[in-house]
Amino acid sequence: MPKTPVAARSAQTDRFVHTRLPPPEQCPALRYELPELRALQQAGQLNLVHELLDKALDKGWADNIMLRSPKRNLSYGQARAEVDRRVGVLRHGLGLEPGMRVLLRGGNSIEMALAWLAVVKAGLVAVATMPLLRAKELGDIIAKAQPVLALCDASLLTELQQAQSLHPVLATIVPFNDESNPQSLGALAAQQPDHCAPCDTAADDIALLVFTSGTTGSPKAAVASHRDVLAACETWPRHVLQARPDDIVMGSPPLAFSFGLGGLLIFPMFAGASVHFPDVPYSPQAMAQIIFDTGATICYTAPTFYRQLAPHMQELATQRGQRSALRLCVSAGEGLPDATRALWKDATGIDMMDGIGATEMFHIFISTVPGQVRRGAIGQVVPGYFARVVDEQGHELPRGSVGRLAVQGPTGCRYMDDARQRNYVQDGWNYPGDAFVQDADGYFFYQSRADDMIITSGYNVGAPEVEDALLHHPAVAECAVIGQPDAERGMLVKAFCVLKPGVVGDAALVQALQDHVKASIAPYKYPRAIEFLDRLPRTETGKLQRFKLKQP
Repeated sequence: MPKTPVAARSAQTDRFVHTRLPPPEQCPALRYELPELRALQQAGQLNLVHELLDKALDKGWADNIMLRSPKRNLSYGQARAEVDRRVGVLRHGLGLEPGMRVLLRGGNSIEMALAWLAVVKAGLVAVATMPLLRAKELGDIIAKAQPVLALCDASLLTELQQAQSLHPVLATIVPFNDESNPQSLGALAAQQPDHCAPCDTAADDIALLVFTSGTTGSPKAAVASHRDVLAACETWPRHVLQARPDDIVMGSPPLAFSFGLGGLLIFPMFAGASVHFPDVPYSPQAMAQIIFDTGATICYTAPTFYRQLAPHMQELATQRGQRSALRLCVSAGEGLPDATRALWKDATGIDMMDGIGATEMFHIFISTVPGQVRRGAIGQVVPGYFARVVDEQGHELPRGSVGRLAVQGPTGCRYMDDARQRNYVQDGWNYPGDAFVQDADGYFFYQSRADDMIITSGYNVGAPEVEDALLHHPAVAECAVIGQPDAERGMLVKAFCVLKPGVVGDAALVQALQDHVKASIAPYKYPRAIEFLDRLPRTETGKLQRFKLKQP
């Protein structure tokens, strides 16, 4: 049986989040079965930022570059000093009490990273939000998380101020990225000492609330402790990614999204590597240029972006007479079609690392291992985690059967004050909501979201398989497949296609695409309805919002 982590003295005197955690019987069973995880299990007091940043200096990384941008670079030693100054602002200048929530609003930048690290080092709870959220969406988060302070990029103040007017619990907004404002976070930090002790948090004290991206409705607040995030570092990053101190990391997922927070801040710090934050919005062409110019070696983004990026990578390699310095490319956030994996391999020579994770479990728990790619498979379970394919009653199915994915490990779902906890955690297992097949060798093959499996005339059809077939057609840039209610078949397969420039979506193309799918996979899986769109509905993190396609 999994052991209960060691209890310790909590430093978080504000108990708002603690008192809204699920009851023990609704919580996941946590498993600490790797040696490095057992040490974390026994930890009493633990501060995430102290472990990752303060101790980086003890490892000899003080002069290693940690944060990069076109305007400035910060070493680990310099970043530690800047974080500590900001801790001083939070602790002494603003008088915040450990456990209080701090909303962070900004794009991926050095200032956003420093602010996030300072909040967590001070024993506060970081509530990062996507830059494109509007006042109503911000208001919903404020109403649930009850932050007393917001740290906000100066260019994004307007919507937050509108939300604040309706939610006075948010008493103070401090801008950053505004050098001319004497009340900005950077200006206030300059008046503080460059060294302070971390908050003596318990390992189970709360480090962050991550609001889900809302692909299936209203966002939920997933809770992660200091121990949870460090446990995640000891699994996929240590055993699969294996980043090095000389790596330069870049990518598109926002720091407000767990995929981005892990990939573009926490995991590079765990390895002593550096992260590059651009000062321009990412486009495929701009990202390719930055990859070449910075010498980036690790990239994180979603499959759709890799597909758009591939031709620009190939073009630059031809112009410069050599490929980029990339050595690891990580894809997550949505299913990775084989067509996209092959396109990227042709353009860069790199086998993409596919993975599936969850906001609720912080990061990736099933992943491709470099050099062990199997066609169509996401990969194998990450060391430290345990996964199985089960039926509706939670019984493990024979290999080769389609069923629900169930996962256990050192992290697990804990929603703050949300009845949907009962759906995600059952009998100690986490159910991310995905349908999978596991083969005899332990490779997992994604089929669909569990509620997106298309059952047509008695056949099970996984949307990703049909999407992959469509993406192999030269006319298709992007596509999404859903099940549409049908009186005769129960459901019929419907595709939404975004076409490449200059291609006309007419009846002849519909027929051509249908014939193409019939020739590629079992004919009963072909889309009987095809609709052409200018773009697909996606969240800010790039996840496809299928529920919007299902709306009449």
